[in-house]
Amino acid sequence: MSAFPPVFANERFAVVGLGRNGLPVARALTAMGAEVLAWDDSEAARRVARGAGIPLRDPLESGMDVAALVLSPGIPHRLPAPHPAATAALAAGVPILSDADLLFRAVRAAGSKARFAGITGTNGKSTTTALLAHILQGHGIPAPAGANLGTPALALPLLPDRGVYVLEMSSYMLERLAALRFDVAAMLNISPDHLDRHGDMAGYVAAKRAIFDRQGPDDLAVVGIDDALTAATASALRTQRVLRVSGSRPADVWCEAGTLRDASGAILPMSEAPALPGTHNAQNAAAAAAMAAALGVSRAAIARGIASYPGLPHRQERIARIGDVLFVNDSKATNADAAACALACYDRVVWIAGGMAKEGGIDSLAPLFPRIAAALLIGRDAPLLAQTLAAHGVPHELVGTLERALPLAWERAHALGATVLLAPACASFDQFSGFDERGDRFRELVLGMAAAVTTAGSA
Repeated sequence: MSAFPPVFANERFAVVGLGRNGLPVARALTAMGAEVLAWDDSEAARRVARGAGIPLRDPLESGMDVAALVLSPGIPHRLPAPHPAATAALAAGVPILSDADLLFRAVRAAGSKARFAGITGTNGKSTTTALLAHILQGHGIPAPAGANLGTPALALPLLPDRGVYVLEMSSYMLERLAALRFDVAAMLNISPDHLDRHGDMAGYVAAKRAIFDRQGPDDLAVVGIDDALTAATASALRTQRVLRVSGSRPADVWCEAGTLRDASGAILPMSEAPALPGTHNAQNAAAAAAMAAALGVSRAAIARGIASYPGLPHRQERIARIGDVLFVNDSKATNADAAACALACYDRVVWIAGGMAKEGGIDSLAPLFPRIAAALLIGRDAPLLAQTLAAHGVPHELVGTLERALPLAWERAHALGATVLLAPACASFDQFSGFDERGDRFRELVLGMAAAVTTAGSA
């Protein structure tokens, strides 16, 4: 792995939005020889950029005289309302691109034949991305993970020909691709999300399916079949090879009776992969296995990689066991489908949920309500969740905050023989900067309780 040569010399790019994605992208483009017009509407973000040595200039002042506009993924270019820079770019015929697209251009311009693996889905894409990178790295393949997970795509290093870029692709990024072709691409699942950004479900599905655009007959599409929309996508693809994966039903790679397998036989029992509980993670493992095999990894190495995968924070993260009570952080479960996957992993839970509810609320979780011994509800829309739980006779309390929830959760779980599960089924922005801060606070509180119990026991 090495630095890029000046592949964008004599080119000018606008970068708007200088947060977690935009600031590293502005740095990377500058290092690759480009002239960068960097801007953020926030004075605080501009101050950080100045401190990082990034010159600031509003691209609107130049009449959008640039090769492309790199708009941070969270900034809309059409719906629900376009940013002024996006409006100007569209009027001027300037492409609005994801930095992942520029990474592909830079890699090819530098002469590298490194391959690209892309993973999308409403849920599970971070786990599958990290798992695939872990498997490839364990097999000796340079395989950094990035894009929507961790390092922005364009800030990744230049890989040799045998390297693989493993990119988690959000719908926001996928709708801004023009050149990027994935050698292997996976769509795990689709359920309603980000509809304000994509207009409706059809728009959201179209954005997700863009991960397969530009694939040819030598490329591989890995598609989950555990929901109707992705199963329909598998049937609609025509120009590339297609492998179907499932966590619970026969497919090309699937989990049956707790064992991950393909047409050649068993790969490994999922009980040997403690960081990947539940049928949803079995499908994630099936997708990673299918992609890794296509990238040249042996079955034995795939099995070793899945078994040794350490997991990601905030996704089925086992924080501590205090006495007889296990505390699990699944703060990344920001919608009902993700919360359903989390709830299905445990027979009896004290459920901590709430925040900013997604469209549809938690009605779809009703089949899993018998697993909930008690629910403790936090955040802005706790009363909405309470209405649904009350209609189904689920014991619940409105507690407001994690600080109030944790001691009560421990008390209830001990009395009821349950696991404490944070799987909020809601966004976090009413009380936190994101799901990660929410999960970090949960971890901090649990570890604080564990330390206090240990201290009391040794006194």
